[in-house]
Amino acid sequence: MKLSVVEIEKTFGTISAVDKVSFELERREFLSLLGPSGCGKTTILRLIAGFERPDAGQILLDGRKLLPVPPEKRQIGFVFQNYALFPHMTVARNIAYGVRFDRRIDTQRRVEELLDLVDLRGFERRRPAELSSGQSQRVALARALAPKPELLLLDEPLSALDAKLRESLRSEIRRIQQEIRLSAIYVTHDQEEALALSDRIGVINEGRIEQIGTPKAIYHHPETTFVASFIGHTNRLEGTVIGYVDECMQVKVGRELLLVADSGAASGTRVTLFIKEEDLHLDGSGKNTLIAQVKRIEYRGDATVIALVSPLGSLRARIAGTKEDLPGIGGRVTVGFEEKDVILIADS
Repeated sequence: MKLSVVEIEKTFGTISAVDKVSFELERREFLSLLGPSGCGKTTILRLIAGFERPDAGQILLDGRKLLPVPPEKRQIGFVFQNYALFPHMTVARNIAYGVRFDRRIDTQRRVEELLDLVDLRGFERRRPAELSSGQSQRVALARALAPKPELLLLDEPLSALDAKLRESLRSEIRRIQQEIRLSAIYVTHDQEEALALSDRIGVINEGRIEQIGTPKAIYHHPETTFVASFIGHTNRLEGTVIGYVDECMQVKVGRELLLVADSGAASGTRVTLFIKEEDLHLDGSGKNTLIAQVKRIEYRGDATVIALVSPLGSLRARIAGTKEDLPGIGGRVTVGFEEKDVILIADS
C-alpha cells in the first residue's frame, strides 16, 4: 500500500488550514505529522480519511483516487483523540462495530484476535465507563483495526494520558503496527513521541510541511528556523558571516567571533545559529569557548539544566544526570562547543 498526498489545500473561511501539502507514505511505514496546536496536522488526517474534502489537490491509495470514495469504503482505520467509544456498548461490541456490515469477516473470531492483540482478553464484557484511559485507548485501536484497513490514522491518541502511561502505550502502538505490517500516520505535538515512534517525521507549521525526514535527520539537520527551534532544546543566536578560518566559517555574534562548520554561506550573509543545550560543555572543551555566569540551576531528574549569562546573551546547557560539582548561582564557568555542533541557517 502506497499513499500519495499531492498538493492538497483546505481553507476554513479566511483561514488556510492546509497549504499545498504533498508527501508519500510507503508500505509498512510509520510517519508522524508533528507540529504545534492549530498547525493543520489533524486537518490533513481528516482529509485523508474523507471526513473533510480538500479545496484542491489529490489523494491516492496505490494510484487509486480517494476523493470520490466515501470514508467507510476507503479501507482506512481512524483512532480519534477522544477515542469516541460507544458508552452503552461492551468492549467486544465496540470492536465488532467496525465490521458490522462486512460479511467477509468472522466477527466473533476477529474480536477475539484483536482482544489478544491489544492485551484486553477478559475485558470484553466491560463498558467504557469501567475502563481506564489506557484500556479505552486500546479498545479504540482495536476497533480501528477490526475491518483490516490498509492504512491506520491516529490523531493524538495518547494526549489525555499521563507521561508514564503514554510512554508505555506508544511502544505498544509501534509493536502492533509492526506486527500486523500496517502503514500508519500518527499526529502529535509531542516531539519525544514522534522521535521515538517514527520511520519518518513531517514537521508541520501553519499548514505547510517545513521538513520531512528520518528522526535523526530532523533532529540533527533541521532545514528551517522553525524546525531548528521546534525540535529539541536549543539556544538561538543571530549573526553575520565575516569570513573563513581553518576551514571553518567565522560568524560574528554581537562582539564575539564563533567558528562554524562550512555551509557555503557567503561573507556578509545574515544567519541564525542554533546550538542544542546538550552540545554546550561546561569544561570548556571545543573550538569555541567563552566565560559565562550561572544564573539558575534546574534539576530535571535525568538531566540538569543550567541557565547562563554570557557574552552571547542568555544560554542554557543541559547535562545528563545530576552533577554535584557545579558552581553555585553567580559562579563562573568556561563554556565550550564544537563548530560542527552549530546549526546554521541563512536568512532568506
